[in-house]
Amino acid sequence: MAYDIVIKNARVIDGTGSPWFRADIGIADGKIRNMGIIPKADAKQFIDAEGMAACPGFIDLHNHSDITAPALPGCESNIMQGITTAVVGNCGLSMAPVNKQSIGLLKEYLAPFLVKDFDYGWDWQTLGEYNENINRTQIAMNLVPLVGHGTLRIAVAGFKNEPLSAQEMEKMKRLLAESLEDGAFGMSSGLIYPPGCYAPSEELIELGAVLSAYGKVYTTHIRDEADQLIESVEEAIRVGEQNGIPVQISHHKAIGEKNWGKVRTTLKMMETARKRGVDISCEAYPYIAGSTTITSILPIWVMEGGVEQMLQRLGQIEIREKIIRELEESGNDIKSAGWDGVVIASCPPKPSYEGKSLETIVAEKNSTDSPYAVFIDLLLEISGNSTVVKFFMDETDVKHVLSNPLSAIISDSWSTTPLTGGKPHPRCYGTFPRVLGKYVREEKLMPLETAVQKMTSLPASKIGLFDRGVIKRGLQADIVVFDPEKISDQATFETPHQYPVGIAYIMVNGNIAVENGKQNPLRFGKVLSCTDNG
Repeated sequence: MAYDIVIKNARVIDGTGSPWFRADIGIADGKIRNMGIIPKADAKQFIDAEGMAACPGFIDLHNHSDITAPALPGCESNIMQGITTAVVGNCGLSMAPVNKQSIGLLKEYLAPFLVKDFDYGWDWQTLGEYNENINRTQIAMNLVPLVGHGTLRIAVAGFKNEPLSAQEMEKMKRLLAESLEDGAFGMSSGLIYPPGCYAPSEELIELGAVLSAYGKVYTTHIRDEADQLIESVEEAIRVGEQNGIPVQISHHKAIGEKNWGKVRTTLKMMETARKRGVDISCEAYPYIAGSTTITSILPIWVMEGGVEQMLQRLGQIEIREKIIRELEESGNDIKSAGWDGVVIASCPPKPSYEGKSLETIVAEKNSTDSPYAVFIDLLLEISGNSTVVKFFMDETDVKHVLSNPLSAIISDSWSTTPLTGGKPHPRCYGTFPRVLGKYVREEKLMPLETAVQKMTSLPASKIGLFDRGVIKRGLQADIVVFDPEKISDQATFETPHQYPVGIAYIMVNGNIAVENGKQNPLRFGKVLSCTDNG
């Protein structure tokens, strides 16, 4: 038969974890149609992959590009590192469903991740309508949607810091079911962020029953990744066990030196739970720094009611002093990372702060007030609208989680471009090449085939994607062709807007999206639906 594209002479790493093998790959109508020895004459387009590896496109199980894709449909930073499918709507943050009465609160909730000066329109209400909007835009990579628990809660009760009423719970369950009917692959939670942090375990268990009815996954940014890490993992296991649903612990880590090493305990907890029949696993990114909103440093009660009420509290002397006392006396990310270990990533109200640590900013203020008082002033100055990079993890922990059989490799990033500016976490550009270059080739933390499996078939099976993630006849042709001896990340914390090297071709749905380091201006991705995959 004739093929649209034939990849010849590749070392095929099929995504299953099996040793590589030599084969040609014949692609037609977006799918892998044949493997073996395929005559060059049978190809409309021929790729000579001699000396290179061909593997499934990377499936990023934890991504936030649904927030940036309307403005940046090229998804440049993600697609250029080999991400062909991104699971989005993580950490309780999704772009739908939208309640028009509380849309202002939703915009506040998502503000640190929204692309500056872009008019989103906000002309959707359901997840299905939002997905249609994305497909009309035409994006460069595939998106797999989750619905965010925080977004659901805002639609029902705003930023209310208390358990929901029976009527509110019924409405929330109905919105969740509607989102699953619209093609969501599951629900995510962000239990450090308001309003998700206001939800008791019972609320999550009750919503888990809806997921169980649809056979869908629960992914969770657990309630605490520091002092209460073990208890937070126990809560995630309980939600899964009581409902018989798959659970994915997001970006698993231990924050702060006194908690380093706890991941060995929590991974054993997951292994023990799996022996009881609980489908629980985790994921990790290959860096010792995380990135999130600057307001996540505050005590959770400060955010009740949303950003505007938070700013009002910060401006009231008595409440301000209470916040400062709590920050000084209790654990927080500044204490875990140090003032020099919290760095402004993006700050639309004050771009001059980007790339500077809190230590530098406090020093520049030359204030006689305490550092935490200056921090409160900073939040007021920028209206709380900033993301930060926090250096609070241990390299040994990172390696231990990455190499564990239960972990997938993820970026926890969102699509960006050099034109957007700022100092985003380098994981936006370099996660997957970093693993293959630094941790596989240089440090030999795991075999190449194992790393690829953690980026492809493992996340595919966890989220419920059965039409991609493995190089096999009949499956979708999402493929990365790379040089195992050259692939490497280039993005750093100081200069993050740099694309990786060593990737020759990236294919999305059977089309060449990247060729020799250059992205095709045509875009071949789409929003995938759990109702029609496989």
